[in-house]
Amino acid sequence: MPTARFLIGDTVMGRWPGSNLYYEVKVLSYDNKARLYTVIYKDGTELELKESDITSLTVFKQGVARSRSRSRSRSPGRPRRSRSRSPARTSRRSSSRTTDVRKEKLKEVLEVRLTPVVIRLYSYLLCSLIVMFYQEKTETESENQAGGRYNLRHRKDQGDGKTVELEQKTETGVLSQTKPPAAIKTTDLEFGGRVGVFFLMFLLPVTVLALLILCGQKDASLQSFPLELPALQSLWDWQVFGIVLLWLLFQAVFSLLPVGKLVEGMPLKNGKTLKYRINGFYALLLTAVAVGVAVYQEVDLSYIHAHFLQFYTSALLIVTVLSVYLFVRSRWASEDELAPGGNSGYIIYDFFMGRELNPRIKNFDIKFFCEMRPGLMGWVLINFAMLQAEMKHQNLENPSPAMLLVNIFQLLWVVDGFWHEEKLLTMMDIVYDGFGFMLTFGDLAFVPFTFTCQAYYLVSHPNELSLFWIITLITMNGVGYYIFRKANSQKFTFRKNPSDPAVSHLKTIPTATGKSLIVSGLWGWVRHPNYLGDIIMGLAWSLPCGFNHLIPYFYLIYLITLLVHRNARDERQCRKKYGSAWEEYCKAVPYRIFPGIY
Repeated sequence: MPTARFLIGDTVMGRWPGSNLYYEVKVLSYDNKARLYTVIYKDGTELELKESDITSLTVFKQGVARSRSRSRSRSPGRPRRSRSRSPARTSRRSSSRTTDVRKEKLKEVLEVRLTPVVIRLYSYLLCSLIVMFYQEKTETESENQAGGRYNLRHRKDQGDGKTVELEQKTETGVLSQTKPPAAIKTTDLEFGGRVGVFFLMFLLPVTVLALLILCGQKDASLQSFPLELPALQSLWDWQVFGIVLLWLLFQAVFSLLPVGKLVEGMPLKNGKTLKYRINGFYALLLTAVAVGVAVYQEVDLSYIHAHFLQFYTSALLIVTVLSVYLFVRSRWASEDELAPGGNSGYIIYDFFMGRELNPRIKNFDIKFFCEMRPGLMGWVLINFAMLQAEMKHQNLENPSPAMLLVNIFQLLWVVDGFWHEEKLLTMMDIVYDGFGFMLTFGDLAFVPFTFTCQAYYLVSHPNELSLFWIITLITMNGVGYYIFRKANSQKFTFRKNPSDPAVSHLKTIPTATGKSLIVSGLWGWVRHPNYLGDIIMGLAWSLPCGFNHLIPYFYLIYLITLLVHRNARDERQCRKKYGSAWEEYCKAVPYRIFPGIY
């Protein structure tokens, strides 16, 4: 049984993937069978290295010292070649000054750093020769047997899809760029893996359909199961399908208008950033004007209530077609365009999760458009249509207080979302998740047809509210909104500029990645105060429907389930990313969402 050359806890020098550059690492473990060391870099990255890719600090420093002495010494008997001077050539004095500058830059290159490396070409070549000289013979033999390929791989549990890009620059610009490593396969499967997502693709649409059928019945009790399936003609109508297509086209045109600021998103794996047009609030105002004109022209918006199931099935068909298109086009996407969570190699799983991170048709970002525009604006429009339907069905001159509260509370949430549209670019949906059936169904079908279940329910199930309940619900929604907005604003500001006066007073825990974790204010109360605010608002949206049935609380149940799942995913990824700093953070902030409970 071969013995480990380096012990657990030793600080050594490890070679970086695809290069001859060494960095200081700490040995975490050793696999006797595979003969691989698991090491961690100062930025928190964990890799598995061969023994030939590791050298001790003493040997490395001796090599660096020798290389410096060799570069400074010059043989006195060596003749200097004379060169003819061209008119564009600099003087010897200038050349001497350049040599001194190069020596200083060479010292910087030979320092061991874990920040992104930008090296001068001539220094890079010299450093490569030095490191190659001190490689062990066993490495040369093993690489020759393997056909010269560099055998270095990520840890199996490190499936975050991150890549490293090294740039070699001269004083005038980029000379060359190393090719990013191949996209890492997704190994940490969510939702029960292939089997789980297969059932979810059928369960989710059926669940929403059952919810809508129940909400439309006079007896909305869960005891009404099994439901009687509606007639086929009540599930499909080509005119309704055309209206849904026109709605999507209407919103797409608004999103392309050259109004609003142009901002850059978060850096991608290849180091690039995409640009986004932030004009959602203007699109919301234009949509409101268009709806106002329709009402003035006496367009009966209660038509949406009467054909609600047909609108849902039309949206479901569009979701299915769009998901197939996204999956097919992702087969031609480059490796650095793939999403970390949707590149498992399993067709069903990748179709559900989404393979491509940011699918675009020229400058039109499909995911960014679907995330908010048609779904959230459709949500507000449907709520308003349900308000008109309630007045029509209940013979009311004015909408009921319960319906008004639901409309106002949810309109506030949507307006806030579009006012802070830029903050969407830092969320997991944009940064991490691929755009597949899961997000497509959620954006275009689930949000507009389940988040409106309270308003849809109240059309057929009126509920009287006393003044006490009205004041209580307004207060509850206000508290939830304050927590939600304050927490999200602090997070966005801190990510953008930790030195901003608005967040500079917050206490933090530094991490090996160079980022910090907030442990004071709302973020010192619970780990996800924004989730807590969302849940309080969700309760305020459901309570106006009363307590006769559970159906109006579907949104609240779904929201708690979703946020608990997201919390588990976030914590799993943060534990990998931040290591011991995350453990310290968990001790400082023990509760996840609910203070004193969870």
